[in-house]
Amino acid sequence: MIDHHIRPLRAGERRPREEELAWKIAELATDPAPDDPDALRMAAWRIVDDWAVAIAALNRPAVIAARGAALAHPVEPSRPGGATVLGMGAARFDPFWAGYANATAIRELDFNDSFFAAESSHPGDVIGPLAAVAQARGCDGRALLRGIVTAYEVQVDLVKGVALNRYRIDHVAHLGPAVAAGIGTMLDLPVTQVYHAVNLAAHLAVSTRQTRKNQISTYKANAPGHIGQIAMLAVDRAMRGETSPAPVYEGDYGLLAILLGGPDVRVTVPLPAPGTPKRAILETYPKEHSAGYHGQAMIDLAFRMRAQVPDPEQIDEIVIHTKELTHLVMGSGAGDPEKWDPKASRETLDHSAMYIFAVAFQDGVWDHHRSYDPARAAREDTVRLWRKISTRADPGWTAAFTDPAPLDKAHGGRVEIRLRDGQIVSDELRVADAHPRGARPFGPDQYRQKFLTLAEGLVAPEECTRFLDAVAGLETAAAGALGELRIAALPDALHTGLSGLFTS
Repeated sequence: MIDHHIRPLRAGERRPREEELAWKIAELATDPAPDDPDALRMAAWRIVDDWAVAIAALNRPAVIAARGAALAHPVEPSRPGGATVLGMGAARFDPFWAGYANATAIRELDFNDSFFAAESSHPGDVIGPLAAVAQARGCDGRALLRGIVTAYEVQVDLVKGVALNRYRIDHVAHLGPAVAAGIGTMLDLPVTQVYHAVNLAAHLAVSTRQTRKNQISTYKANAPGHIGQIAMLAVDRAMRGETSPAPVYEGDYGLLAILLGGPDVRVTVPLPAPGTPKRAILETYPKEHSAGYHGQAMIDLAFRMRAQVPDPEQIDEIVIHTKELTHLVMGSGAGDPEKWDPKASRETLDHSAMYIFAVAFQDGVWDHHRSYDPARAAREDTVRLWRKISTRADPGWTAAFTDPAPLDKAHGGRVEIRLRDGQIVSDELRVADAHPRGARPFGPDQYRQKFLTLAEGLVAPEECTRFLDAVAGLETAAAGALGELRIAALPDALHTGLSGLFTS
């Protein structure tokens, strides 16, 4: 890896564009480096993971709405191009809208992979837009996998170097340039076109952290698809010869100077050296439970601790000692009363460490639907327990998350349960069981089983088998064969929603 030290330029200062971060990203995307076989295989398994969680979300309101938008833009069978929409079988739609619909389904349940460094991310959110473009452009399977590996690399490396949350900017800001770079690799575009696409995508992908604050809305699920559309537009414009705002990161009116620290900020972004395989996807980690990643270890810990407290009614208080990020994003430090509100949206509950721990502790299982059911959230004994739980930022846990390399970070915490008789029950867990360093790391069998479990009742078994076989053969899939990355839902399994601007 090469560390690129980036700072805002002073007014009137100029540098060669070859020194800009966006150019370095474009060089990475167009570098003819050898492919890492493990990275390509992991890209295929992350397609399985994304499609699994998308299927489970097919009838969620945000997904119904996004799918409806895509269905308003069909591609005639006689016309080349088009992309499939999850649940709709082989029918083709405008990739701009198909990618949006599929990305929304992938993100809705907060159930695909994560990565944390200076910033946080869900790097698998790149796959929906990339797959749509690959289908529409007739790419072969290896091109899609290489595009995914590039997009992961760019997002992970930006997350390592450029913090967003501390400036109240949402982490999808890194998603735009990652998708643009991935498309550049997939289509074998020249470096100048990728450079302009990355600049424009980075410029337009910025939104505030309000997406994940207070009463969290359905837009949290829509955001990656919207950013994917921005990246597609950026690539389309660059391919047509349009130029972009530059230097988008270093300019005196650019992202760093205006939004991400001011004119004196300094950031360091590591990127693979020329000729080096891209491997960042192997640093990311999947989810076993449908909840924010900061809650994964808490769910596993709640399962473990429940046997130590036979009567939850004897609990006086539960304190979760954890890293500052969990405390601020999912805990008491967020200052959001909604995180203890039984009428809160699912999008809010899956970002409440207190709710997550309470339900996992009581039930001993976690289900992507039942654990968030409004009646489940409103259960009187759950509300009593839930409101006894708080988080505290612990310097030791913060350091164990902040200081180590990404795969060595501690994501969990220590839970202290104080009983009415004064007894303290305490336990801790550093990483979720499914983490690469956890008790049960995810491998091919786990990805396959996750897909089959979440597809049950929505997709026929033979359709599941056909799809899994198609993914297994992606590395050698011929140009135009990516239509096999489709899913047909069972008859009458899909719900419909309201009409929008583009429907008759």
